[in-house]
Amino acid sequence: MFVSPFIVPVAAFVMVIIIVAIVSFKKTRERELQAHLELRQREMEHERQLKQMEIEKVKLEIEKARIGKAS
Repeated sequence: MFVSPFIVPVAAFVMVIIIVAIVSFKKTRERELQAHLELRQREMEHERQLKQMEIEKVKLEIEKARIGKAS
């Protein structure tokens, strides 16, 4: 059986390319997951602030109603 002398170097080169691609994909995926996590945290913080504002609004409405009754 005849084996080309170029197969081993080409195979090694292809293997290195595959390893680099896998590592690159993994790093990209980790950055993507980190970005999603950060976005979710910001979204939750925003929702918390909106709820706080709603509570303040209700407090002000109650205070207005109380002042209105006192007049």
